[in-house]
Formats: sequence, C-alpha cells, structure tokens
Amino acid sequence: MADTVVYLYAVTDADAPDPAVPAGVDGAPVRRVVAGPLAAVVSSVDAVRFGEEALQRSLEDLRWLEATARAHHAVVGAVAENGPVAPVRLATVYLDDERVRALLDERAAAFTAALDRVRGRVEWGVKGFATPSAAAAPAEPEPERGGGGPGASYLKRRLAQRDRATRGQEAAFAAAEEAHRALAAAALAHRTYKPQDRRLTGRAEEMVLNAAYLVDADAGDALRQVVEERSTGAVALELTGPWAPYSFATLEEPS
Repeated sequence: MADTVVYLYAVTDADAPDPAVPAGVDGAPVRRVVAGPLAAVVSSVDAVRFGEEALQRSLEDLRWLEATARAHHAVVGAVAENGPVAPVRLATVYLDDERVRALLDERAAAFTAALDRVRGRVEWGVKGFATPSAAAAPAEPEPERGGGGPGASYLKRRLAQRDRATRGQEAAFAAAEEAHRALAAAALAHRTYKPQDRRLTGRAEEMVLNAAYLVDADAGDALRQVVEERSTGAVALELTGPWAPYSFATLEEPS
C-alpha cells in the first residue's frame, strides 16, 4: 500500500497559475495534476488518516471537520483568484495521480462546461429573515366580557395571537419571494436552498430565504442595491460574498 493518497480540491484550467496558498488539508503542500486543458488541484495526504475507514470516523469529528473544511475552502478560494474553478466535495480522495488524470479525461466535457459557466463570475449569497411586526406581536389583553369566563377569554387571545403570527409569517414569505424574483432577474443564474433551522442560524427570527446568485465579477452592486431596496417591512435580507461559485460549478446546469 502506498504511503499517500491524493486529496482533490477542485478543477481549473491547465494554464491557470498555481494557487498562492502555502498548504492545504492536513498541512500538505498543494500541487496540480494536468490532463489536457484541465488541471486538478490536489495534495498528497497520509494514506492511513485519509483511508476510507479513517475518513468515516473523521467526518463525525466536528473539530476535524471544521479544520479540514477551512483548509479545503482556503485552497478553493486561492484557485478562484487566478481563474475559473470547479470545487469538488469535501474529503474527495483518489489512490494516485493516474486516477485523477483518468477522472479529468473521462469528465473533460462536463468539467469544461462547468468552468466556462463560471468564468469571470462569482457567487453571492442572500439570506432572508422574518422581521417582528405589529401583525405578529402579542395582543394587548382585552377587557373581560360577559360569558365564557376567564378561561374562554384567554383562549380567544391565544387564538388571535396565533392568527396574527400566521399572517406575519405569510407576509415574510411573500416578501422573500418577491425579493428572490428581483435578485434572480439581476443575476445570471440562481439556486435556492431549504431555509436553515434556528439552531443553525443562532437567530430567533425565522429564515424565509436561503439562496445563491451567480453574477459577473464586477456586478455585485446590482445585487446589493436589490437587497437594500427589498430589506424592509416583513423581511430582512443579508448579502454575503463574493465567493468561489460552489453552487454553480457543478457538473449539472443550474437554473
């Protein structure tokens, strides 16, 4: 068994400059494997630590996962500074350089199409959160009226609060959908994702939009303007980026 295996970060053009990053995953030097017009950006890593069984255990270790993801994304970001990049999934490992060259040869058309799709372009992310509003605020206690007693009055107030919260939530989703349509019109392509749970966002507000937008590298101001204009009323929008185009450099066409 060989002492090392090949960790794959991304695919780029063969004539792109070497990424300016001193080391990648596990502190390993970053290099390139070239096949025709394509280059795979890789590192040689320990065969035991990155073997199949070890990787399965490591992927359940949050500290390992965070450190590896940071190193992986740092390499991908460095590659993106020099040209188009098609990132691959975290912890993608091949036995040797020949297997990597075979991948580049077999998927040459798909990789080339993915690189052409993102050439000169970047990804921006937008998340939308429902904002507290009068419609969703707790109701003021109503004066007691005859009939039903205090229990019935309490139930009525709770039902009214729930109705207001439902209307506020519906308004937030509607505003998020309108914002998404405007953002998509300003972008070359877009992808939407399932809103994240509050436990992941760390926020009390409900997420109502989670999307990525592909634009030309110098067109970020158009998205920023939409976010500023639409971040009012029922929804608050947050713009992040620019990023390497993870959402759009896949081997499938985005919407």
